[in-house]
Amino acid sequence: MADVFRGLNLLEILKESLESNKLSEVKDAVEDLLISRINLAVVGDRGDEKACFLNSLRGLGPGDEGAAPCQSPVAPEEVAGYPDPKHPDFRLWDLPPVPATSPFEPKGYMDRVKFLRYNAVFMVFTQTTQPNSVEVFLEARSLQLQTVYFTLLASRKDTETSLEEKKKLCLEMLTSQGVKKPKVYLVRPSSLEKFDFPALLEDMCNDLPEIRAHALLLALPALTSTLVTQKKEAFKALVWAAASLSGGMSAIPVPLVASMVDSSVAVRILTKAQLSLCLDDESVERLAQQRGVEPARLKALRTCALSVEVSKGEVKKRLAAAEKDLATVSSKLVEMALPRHARSASRSFAAMLQTLNGAIDEMAADAEKITAVALGEEK
Repeated sequence: MADVFRGLNLLEILKESLESNKLSEVKDAVEDLLISRINLAVVGDRGDEKACFLNSLRGLGPGDEGAAPCQSPVAPEEVAGYPDPKHPDFRLWDLPPVPATSPFEPKGYMDRVKFLRYNAVFMVFTQTTQPNSVEVFLEARSLQLQTVYFTLLASRKDTETSLEEKKKLCLEMLTSQGVKKPKVYLVRPSSLEKFDFPALLEDMCNDLPEIRAHALLLALPALTSTLVTQKKEAFKALVWAAASLSGGMSAIPVPLVASMVDSSVAVRILTKAQLSLCLDDESVERLAQQRGVEPARLKALRTCALSVEVSKGEVKKRLAAAEKDLATVSSKLVEMALPRHARSASRSFAAMLQTLNGAIDEMAADAEKITAVALGEEK
């Protein structure tokens, strides 16, 4: 299904699918976005920095269950996999370092670790990247894999001056080896909100097929207020698709919002939102511990009931309230959003759209407050 959505605007493609009465494609998109299926690989020497990076991408600390250990339990030449505790189909893969031997055949290494099966690959290092790693990068580019990124991991000993010097030397080396317009992203594994990780994430989202970029945004922990906003925006395509199914499943002008289908889908989406925005108790407590903040202080910032618990009763209540309040939804908006054959079911579409968008706006506002306090950025 992902191959269908390689355009620049997932929402427009979903509208075209509905206009063509291809509801199966829209249903597949809803499932794909809810699952957040994405595989990221991290290539490089195993140690504290790499383990910390693998854990931070999943919102984990070194002592948390499922955290990647500094001393990897697998053999140096083997691949280790780490699922995300909240999003099982978001997987990180710890790949062995590229051999420093000469002569070196990049294709052999890539075949051995199944390099091309990953949606994106971080080539990590703490000093400078190795020439053979550059050969792997160039080979990947020749095979049209654009989502490979040189990532300089900062250690505790590094200063900003030493890191900038390392980055400069690495860029010079990449240029000398034939990499055009090289980029090196400086990342502090324990604090991904700092340095170049936000820029790296932005480039990844631009380089990935849009449905995979959505999956990445939804699966990553809520690292910054900007990322919370991006998550909220990423949910818009999912919300629209789910509402379209509600409005497009029947041409009979009977409200469908009370059906088991609508409420069940809404619960799944809002549960996904709660986990994605790190609003559940476990995520809030973990964040508080990592940032040295009282858990009760962060939990008290959750003013939306759905931030605390996503219950079918609360969702049904909101759907029913939205159905009664449809006068606030412009009929012109519904006409623009739905194809002609589905407008007779527009009451259900509008109620679902209003309910889910309103709930996600409230939950995102809670997540922004929690993130700001945890990072010491509250006003």
